Amino acid sequence: MTTTSRPSLPFTLDEQLCFALYSTSLAMTKAYKPLLEKLGLTYPQYLAMLVLWEGDDLTVKDLATRLNLDSATVTPLLKRLETQGYVERVRGVEDERLVYIRLTKAGTTLKRAAREVPAEIFCATQQAPEFLLRLRDDLTQLRATLNDYMDR
Repeated sequence: MTTTSRPSLPFTLDEQLCFALYSTSLAMTKAYKPLLEKLGLTYPQYLAMLVLWEGDDLTVKDLATRLNLDSATVTPLLKRLETQGYVERVRGVEDERLVYIRLTKAGTTLKRAAREVPAEIFCATQQAPEFLLRLRDDLTQLRATLNDYMDR
């Protein structure tokens, strides 16, 4: 969109896309909270575990990239997961600057306990699966577009 073709947009809080996204994100996190408390996880820890359950033995950098976070943000979260016994952090043999994250047996077992979380959240939304899949895809596209814009 060029600067000359920008539409005149409303400027009230409830009409802002950013507020709709922000407040919906807060509501989603709030819906997850009681489910994750039963597992002993925070929402960011749950997201990290989802990545590790997809494919274990990642570097901290790779995990951070997958979560769209920086390594400095992910490190304290991983330290807490290690204290809980769900992951172990292992220095690279060939390059000691690299730190790998590996699931422990307890971390792998936790996956079974977490299997009901997506279904519970789906029920909480009270939306059709097609709507939720389209919404997820639209938000993923929006994120990619915004990231591309910021990378210019």
